[in-house]
Amino acid sequence: MNNGHWMTAKDVLRVNAHKWPNRVGAKDLYKEFTFKQWNERACRLANALAGAGLKKGDRFAALAYNCVEWMDIYAAAAKGGFICVPIMFRLSASEMEYNINHCEAKAFIVQGGKDPADGKVLPWIEMVNGMKKNLPTVTAYFAFSADNEKFDGYISYEEALAKASPEEPDVAVDGDDIWVIMYTGGTTGKAKGVMKSHTNLFSQYLISIYEHQFEFTDVNLLVMPCCHVNSLFYSFVATWVGGTVMCYNMVSFDPEKLLKTFSDHGVTFTSLVPTHYIMLLALPDEVKKKYDLTTFKKALISSMPARRDTKLGVLEMFPNARLWEAYGCTESGISTILKPEEQLSKLGSCGIEVIGSDVIKLYDEDGNLVTKPGEVGEVYTRSPMVFEGYWKEPERTAAAMKGEYFGSGDLGKRDEDGYIFLVDRKANMIITGGENVFPSEVENIVGGHPKVRDVAVIGIPHEKWGEQISAIVVLHEGETCTPEEIVSYCKGKIAGFKVPKTVIFIKDSEMPRSGAGKILHRFLREKYGKWSDHQ
Repeated sequence: MNNGHWMTAKDVLRVNAHKWPNRVGAKDLYKEFTFKQWNERACRLANALAGAGLKKGDRFAALAYNCVEWMDIYAAAAKGGFICVPIMFRLSASEMEYNINHCEAKAFIVQGGKDPADGKVLPWIEMVNGMKKNLPTVTAYFAFSADNEKFDGYISYEEALAKASPEEPDVAVDGDDIWVIMYTGGTTGKAKGVMKSHTNLFSQYLISIYEHQFEFTDVNLLVMPCCHVNSLFYSFVATWVGGTVMCYNMVSFDPEKLLKTFSDHGVTFTSLVPTHYIMLLALPDEVKKKYDLTTFKKALISSMPARRDTKLGVLEMFPNARLWEAYGCTESGISTILKPEEQLSKLGSCGIEVIGSDVIKLYDEDGNLVTKPGEVGEVYTRSPMVFEGYWKEPERTAAAMKGEYFGSGDLGKRDEDGYIFLVDRKANMIITGGENVFPSEVENIVGGHPKVRDVAVIGIPHEKWGEQISAIVVLHEGETCTPEEIVSYCKGKIAGFKVPKTVIFIKDSEMPRSGAGKILHRFLREKYGKWSDHQ
C-alpha cells in the first residue's frame, strides 16, 4: 500500500494560499496577486474551462506575450487536470494551426487589446480570427486584455472567472498526469509535442531549489517568453518555496527597462541568454548607476555558453550576484549545472550532472559507449525530469530513447574531471536570440522557391544574437536570383526569426555531401564561420 503523495502544482498553490494568504505569489509590471487570490483565480479558470466542456486530460492552447495571466493558465491546467499547450507567439499562423490541430485542443485562450507600455494593438485576436476556420477541434475561445476589452466570438476571460466557482475542482491529479505539451521544432520540419508530466516538472523544481539555492525571499523574473520551457522551468520553482513569480511584460528587450524592473521590484533571480547580458553590459555607466541592483543575487546563463568577458562583466555589474550556467532541453529538463565557483576554471563547460540525475552517457556514431576523456559522443541523460514522450508519435519517441536514456542529439565530450563540453548542438540546430531553429524548417521553405535547386541552412556567429540564420543556396542551371528575392519569399511562411538574414549562392559542385548524397552542414559551418571560433 502506497500512502505517500507528492504534491503537484494543484496542491502546492492551495497549500501556499493557506500558509501565506497575503503574500504575493504572482505578478507582472501592472498587477499582482497574493497566493490566496492566485489560487482562487486558478480554480475559477479551471472551473470555467470545465464549464466549456473540457474534461481531465483535454488540451487547451494559450497565446500571449508575457503577463501574469500565464500563471493563472498554467495553474488552472494543474487544478483541472487539463493539459496546457503554450503557443509560441513568434510562429506563423500555419505553424500555430499545426500545433493546435495536432494536439486537438478544445479551447483557446488569446491575449487581445493594447500593450499597456506603448498603446499598440496586439495582433493575436485578428490573427486567430483568421485561423478559426482551420481549427476544427476548438469549441471555446477565451480572450483577455489589460483593460478587459470584449471581443466578438470570444468569452471574456475576467467575466468567465467572475462567474465560475472559486472552489477546488473535484479532480484527482497525480504525478503521472500530463501538465503541458510544449511544441519544439522537428528535424523533419514538423514540430513535436513534448509531453511533460507533473512529476517531470516538480522533480525539476526540487532539483533546482537545491542547485540554484532558491528560497522564500526570492523574486524570479521571467524574461524569456512564458510560452517557452525556460520560463516554465523557473516559474513554479519559486512557488514551491513560497517565493514570488514575476512575468516581464516587455514585448521587445530593453536593457535599461530591465534594470529598472530589477530595482523597482527587488528581483533576485532571472534566466537570460548571453545576448541579453551583452546588451545590459553595453549600457553607459551613468545608466547602470541609476539603479539599485543589490537585491539581485542569482544570474543564470542559458541556451548557449557565454564568453569570459561577459561573465566577468555580469559579476561586476551585479555585486551581490552569483552566476550559474545550465544545460538541458525541453525533453530532458535540466541536465548539467556549472556552479558559480567553476565559471572561470571550467570556461566553455556546461558543468556536471545535477543532483537526482544519472551519469550522462556519450555514444559515438556507431552506437558504442564513449568512455575516454576528450572523445566526442551524443549526449544521453536519465532522470525523473525526462519527458513522457512525443504526443501521438511513439516512433519518434522510441527513436529518441536508449532504454530510459533520452538522446538530445547534442554532441559533447568530458574532460579529465568529468565536466561536459558541448561541441555541436542538436545535429545542425541553430540558436538565434535564445530560440531554437532547425535548418530543415527553413530549408523546406527556401527549397520551395522555383529558382532554388538545393539549399542548406546554417547558423553564422553573430555578436548580438549568438547565431544568425544563413541560407546556402544552389540555383537551377541558368537561373539568377538575389538574396532579397529569397528573403521576401520566406516572409509570412515561417516565423520572422527563422527567415534567413543572409543568403549565399554557390555552385552545386561546392555543396559538400556525404557518399549517400546528404548535405554535410558541418563543412559549411567550417567554411562560413565556426561557432567555436567565437568563444
